[in-house]
Amino acid sequence: MAEADHQQGGARPSATRYSAPALEKGFDVVELLAGEPSGLTISEIAARLGLTISQIFRMIVVMERRGWLFKDAQSDRYRVSYKVLELAYRATPAQQLAHVATPVMHALAEAAEQSCHLVVQHGDRAMILLRQENPGAIGLSVRLGTLVDLVASSSGHVLLAFSAPEALEATLSRCRFPPHLGEEALRDVLARVRMRGFETMASAKAAGVRDISYPVFGFDGGVVAALTVPFLEFIDGSQAVDFDAVQHLIAGSAQRISEALGWVDAR
Repeated sequence: MAEADHQQGGARPSATRYSAPALEKGFDVVELLAGEPSGLTISEIAARLGLTISQIFRMIVVMERRGWLFKDAQSDRYRVSYKVLELAYRATPAQQLAHVATPVMHALAEAAEQSCHLVVQHGDRAMILLRQENPGAIGLSVRLGTLVDLVASSSGHVLLAFSAPEALEATLSRCRFPPHLGEEALRDVLARVRMRGFETMASAKAAGVRDISYPVFGFDGGVVAALTVPFLEFIDGSQAVDFDAVQHLIAGSAQRISEALGWVDAR
């Protein structure tokens, strides 16, 4: 039922606020479990949300029956199911992007002997949309749906550098900058990324890893994703594909995905 907040004295409301408590609780449950890969029990969910078990029990049972949540029969822990990801693919341009990029990324991982992932902008952050693990014995993998800092990552730099000017300004106005990289310094970095067409930098998360990211463009010429390889250098001399060769492979892969999306290089 909709609720409206009215000012005293019969004045017209300055704003109308709608409330759907049960729906909001359902969203709260999904958002909470999205950050808990191991899942939570009903009592843990209730405690974390400041609710009683009776307030969420029937809701969680229904969400499990509808396929939004998965319950581990051994531990009674609930996790978000892949239905959320499935609907996200169906309801956004991600479905076409995934369809086009998956075989290219598979070929890239095999040729480079490295893992790779595809990153899209998600509000003021970036998100891992697709991943392809190195088919060999060693590789670095990231979890699907992981959120990435736009300011501090190679993927983020590529997404920002090739954004439309108005979109870039809107994003930067909301970003939080770390002490070592202020806004002006970031703008200089983005200018260099635009000039050379890619970004490569030490990983902000893992020692000994150097990320390489290239832009993927849509049919309208706008950037839609960043294709990234977290390059691992083997210390036992077994590396068959060196950094420069991997970078060349990523560049070609990003171009193939872009062309499959309808992009035409106008240079």
